[in-house]
Amino acid sequence: MEEYDFLVIGSGSGLEVANVAANRGQSVAVVEKGPLGGTCLNRGCIPSKLLLYHADVLETIERAGAFGIEASVEDVAFTDIVRAVNDDVADDAASIRRGLESSSAHDLYHGEGRFVGERTLEVVTGEDEGAELRAETVLVAAGTRPRIPDVEGIEEVDYLTSTEALQLESPPEHLVVIGGGYIAAELSHFFGTFGSEVTIVGRRPHLLPEADEEVAAEFTARYADRFEVLTGHAATAVSESDGEVTVEARPFEYGAGDGDGARDGDGARDGDGARDGDGDGDGIVDDAEPVTVSGEALLVAAGRRPNTDLLDLDAAGIRTDERGFVETDEYLRASAEGVWALGDIVGEYLLKHSANHEARTVARNIFGDELAPVDYTAMPFAVFGSPEVAGVGWREEELRAVDRAYATNTYRFEDTARGDAMKAEGVVKVLIDLDGEILGCHIVGPDASTLIQEVVVAMKAGSGTVRDIRESVHVHPALPEVVQRAFSGRFTRGGDHDSHQHH
Repeated sequence: MEEYDFLVIGSGSGLEVANVAANRGQSVAVVEKGPLGGTCLNRGCIPSKLLLYHADVLETIERAGAFGIEASVEDVAFTDIVRAVNDDVADDAASIRRGLESSSAHDLYHGEGRFVGERTLEVVTGEDEGAELRAETVLVAAGTRPRIPDVEGIEEVDYLTSTEALQLESPPEHLVVIGGGYIAAELSHFFGTFGSEVTIVGRRPHLLPEADEEVAAEFTARYADRFEVLTGHAATAVSESDGEVTVEARPFEYGAGDGDGARDGDGARDGDGARDGDGDGDGIVDDAEPVTVSGEALLVAAGRRPNTDLLDLDAAGIRTDERGFVETDEYLRASAEGVWALGDIVGEYLLKHSANHEARTVARNIFGDELAPVDYTAMPFAVFGSPEVAGVGWREEELRAVDRAYATNTYRFEDTARGDAMKAEGVVKVLIDLDGEILGCHIVGPDASTLIQEVVVAMKAGSGTVRDIRESVHVHPALPEVVQRAFSGRFTRGGDHDSHQHH
């Protein structure tokens, strides 16, 4: 058995903590079954955003006529684009691997690890199969994988998850998507822009359940102009014949949930307990007439499931919650002594920037002088569809649910000089308390992922009130004026229609 000071399972954000341990002179083991760099680099945000930017460029050219510019696209080297992106990702993963293999402070074990005792791991598959490792401190950062829903016939058909979709070297003629979260939204934008006909089947009333309801409704309407969107429907059966996949879907009573506690791709949980359509608890209205859609390819984007079931956590005394995610306290300590966890596998926010934030917290708590709880204040998210969506803080429906007093205001992109010049459609929605504290902000429109950052900084590092935005000088006529104006207008009290001006 090999003994170490520090062991990390997974090579995503957990590597940041491993590097701190190595820099402090500790012996470090890294166990990774896949390419180095974790989900974000290899199967998530990096390849998807590189590909999506190509779609944005193409979409810009196709919109040129709206600005009196005649332009046409002569050719799209789709295969070359996909190969170049995946080659870049593979090079980055290989570079991380070379760095670890050449490090005197790290030992890399390539394979799937499973616990066989307290802080003791065996590599059960892969290059280093049979290796047994023990460490004084263990960090579980093994992430998640695509969740495959319980749909009749799903195992008998060829389907794509986000992993395979990011490697497709030609766009399918017709792509059917099961799921309505950010993975579904982003990949529908990518393939739709490059010529695929797209049908999206989602259980929720709107796409993007993590977004504020009003913003999600506008986003869904915009997508419905581009694609066939079947919200409020659950896929109940799939079949394949002559190279075509057919999905049968039935109306879904939102909120009944399926009881599996899985997360959507954007971090939203299912199972919120609203009424079931027919009383059997699964939310599917069985006696309703089914809708059928057929396409050349099927993309399953129905959320993510934690990799905890692959780790034999019971052998190490590590508890999971009812959803299968690792249970941690506010310091990110797991239930077993000397074990910590971070990233997607703890199930708080399935976002790379959240995992990085948690890694900094874990590093401080392991190697610092005193413990400090992880602070999720003002944790933003963004969806790189067309239009973009971004948000931070409370959603209006959450404030209503807890009966908290609030006021809200919106401002449209097209009502600013820059937005008008861009022929942009979209809205910034602000939620504040009655003393002017910022509770949340939600944006749908161009550059939403960039515009939200001003609000995050105000909530996290400023006074956290509308004054931070109102009193900052904004470049005129730049797009951030839409944020400033949303924070400067006449707010309406939530829950009633009395105007309430905040100064």
